[in-house]
Amino acid sequence: MKIKNPMLVVTDIDKSVEFYKKMFGLHVIMDFGANKTLTGGLALQTLETWQEFIGRDNVSFGSNSFEIYFEEEDFDKFAEKLKRYNVEYVHPVKEHSWGQRVVRIYDPDKHIIEIGENMKVVCKRFLDSGMTSEQVAERMDVPMKFVNACLY
Repeated sequence: MKIKNPMLVVTDIDKSVEFYKKMFGLHVIMDFGANKTLTGGLALQTLETWQEFIGRDNVSFGSNSFEIYFEEEDFDKFAEKLKRYNVEYVHPVKEHSWGQRVVRIYDPDKHIIEIGENMKVVCKRFLDSGMTSEQVAERMDVPMKFVNACLY
């Protein structure tokens, strides 16, 4: 068995497609009308058809119990891009204890989207700051093998 796609239920599929296109550069690769698959494997399903599929009317949004995760190599550029759009933040840019900078926002239906700095970029940033490979491995809590792979 293989996991295939994460799927988000959305209230306005066209609005959601536009959001993921504008913010993340995703585009539709499979269009079944009420279900669209975007590049990267993210699927969107209309609320009405989802309710029909599961036989229930009560579908809640904004539970803060799930997220879709993206990594960005040019994190600063993306953080600046976010400022140009009217997005609702879960939290502003912050740095985790291992050094990765992240920001979390809501999509139009209050699904949490996390955008994290690419971990190899974090490693290179620390190395470029003068930290030794050993210091980087300790700071990021990663094996030396990962740090060494970032050197090339």
